[in-house]
Amino acid sequence: MDLDFLLSFKILLVGSVLAVFFVYERLRPAADSPLLLRLGRATRAGWRRLIRNLGLVSVNFALSPLIVVPITIWAADHSLGLRPAWWSGWPGLGLDILLLDLWIYWWHRANHELQFLWRFHSVHHLDETLDTSSALRFHFGEVVLSALVRGALIVAFDLPLASVLLFEGLVLATAIFHHSDAALPPRLEAALAKVIITPSIHWVHHHAIRADTDSNYGTFFSFWDRLFGSASSTRRWRDMPIGVEGLRDRSFLKLIATPLRRCGPPPSDE
Repeated sequence: MDLDFLLSFKILLVGSVLAVFFVYERLRPAADSPLLLRLGRATRAGWRRLIRNLGLVSVNFALSPLIVVPITIWAADHSLGLRPAWWSGWPGLGLDILLLDLWIYWWHRANHELQFLWRFHSVHHLDETLDTSSALRFHFGEVVLSALVRGALIVAFDLPLASVLLFEGLVLATAIFHHSDAALPPRLEAALAKVIITPSIHWVHHHAIRADTDSNYGTFFSFWDRLFGSASSTRRWRDMPIGVEGLRDRSFLKLIATPLRRCGPPPSDE
């Protein structure tokens, strides 16, 4: 596949999904909170939250071409060359997507179970409600660590850059979707949830109860949690509290400094 085409496709896909659900979640919200900006209603707390989230997003966008992209390109250029001939074409691409999604499931799970990684990942979870901006709210340290670990996977499995770019586009679009506050027809969401992560699944992952926070780790496919026993039995409700149990969200500068101190209770295995 042409890499310029894939880059354009990724930008177009993510931008379109972001625009659609940013508007849709304000027209047909599934939940309500003074922190969520609505048409005709804009609270000071809501604006502060949005600016805080966009600040984190901006840092990551600025660092991506400087750190994340070079790591990914370097890994693709230094693969071990062990990819078998049968692992090619469209079936090979499908297998690449499956492998990358399995990796991101375990990486996400590790971010909850290892205290060092949780210090970074907690910045994402400290958001006290969810909308499309939450999907891109991450500490830049987590983004860099993720790129390094993924780079090792690219080297080990000789993953083509095209597969990685396509997966990035799919994952970002899906993350925007399942973090959004969009109200979906129940039957449609139930059907989608059998295969992919939906808002009803992922909002439980952001429930401000640690037992639920440490569940529903899937990013694209929903069957990994069922397969590895990490699916929560909790069902989302309209006013479900979101965030980190026992903690409140922080200012932008304090969020940047969050990895320097312990955030929340230790993982259950400590």
